[in-house]
Amino acid sequence: MIVRDKPNAFQLFFILRGSIVPLIFPQILFVTLLGAGVAATQYYLPAIFPSFTLAPLLLLGVALSLFLGFRNNASYDRWWEARKQWGQLIVDSCSLSRQVISHIDGQATDGVGVQKRIIYITIAFNHALRHQLRQSDPWADIEKYLEADDIQKLRQSQNLPDALLRLMGRKLGSCRHKKLLSDFLIQSLDEHITSMAGVQAACERIQNTPVPFAYTLLVQRTAYLYCFILSFGIVASQGLLTPLFCAIVAYAFFGLDALSEELEEPFGRSANNLALSAMTRSVEINLLESLGETDLPEIIEPKKHRIE
Repeated sequence: MIVRDKPNAFQLFFILRGSIVPLIFPQILFVTLLGAGVAATQYYLPAIFPSFTLAPLLLLGVALSLFLGFRNNASYDRWWEARKQWGQLIVDSCSLSRQVISHIDGQATDGVGVQKRIIYITIAFNHALRHQLRQSDPWADIEKYLEADDIQKLRQSQNLPDALLRLMGRKLGSCRHKKLLSDFLIQSLDEHITSMAGVQAACERIQNTPVPFAYTLLVQRTAYLYCFILSFGIVASQGLLTPLFCAIVAYAFFGLDALSEELEEPFGRSANNLALSAMTRSVEINLLESLGETDLPEIIEPKKHRIE
C-alpha cells in the first residue's frame, strides 16, 4: 500500500512511486509513437489521410469510459470489502484477547497457560490467513506460537486458518471442563471465533471469485482498439499535436485498466494492495502486550512510501 502525504499540483506530474505509469509505459509509448508516425505522414503527405468525423470516436470513447468506470468501481468495492474484513479481524482478535485475560482466572491452576495458548493461537491465525491469501509459507511466523504436539497435525491440514480456529475452539472447550469459564462466557468468546471464521470465508470468497474474465477482455480489447484508431481520427484536426493527445488518452484508459487489475486482487503484494503484513504485525504486538510480554517484534514502517 502506498503511504505518503498529499502532493502539491506541481509534484503531481513527477511522482512515479505509487503511480501506475511504470506499469503502462509500454502501451503509452506505443500509442505515442503511432500518433507521431501518423502525424508525420499527414504533415508530409496530407492527401493520404482524408478528414474523418469525430462522432464515431466520441461515441466509442463514452462507451469505453463507462465500461472502465464500472470495472474500476467493482474492483474498488472488492478492495474496500477486503479492508473492512481485516478491520473486523483486528477487532475480533483484540476483543478475544481482552476477554481471555479478563475472564480466565490467572490465579487458577494453568490459568495463565491457557490465556497464553489461546492468544498465541489467535496470533497464529492472523499470520496463517495472511499467508494463505498471499499463497506463501506461514510456518516461519506461526511455529513459535504453537505447541509441538499441535504442529504435526496442523501441517497436515489443507486449510490451516480453519484448523487453527478448530484448535482454538478445543482450547475453549477445555476451559469449560476445567471450570475456568462459565457457559455464558464460553458463548461470548466463541462468538469472536465465529466472526473470525466469517472473515476468513469472506476473504476466500473475494480471492476465489474474480471479476468475470470475459468482461475484462472486452474492456481491454476496446481500449487497445480505441487508442489504435485515435491517431487516425484526430490527425486531420490536431496535426503535429496528435502524439500528445494520444499519450494523454492512453494514460487515462490504460491507467484505469491497470489500476482496476491491482485493486481486483487486494491481498497481493503490488503497490496498491492491502498492507496485510503491517496489520498482522500490529495485531501481534497488541496481543503480546496484553500478555505482559516485552520482547515484541518491530512495527513495520513504510519504506520509500510503501508498506506491506
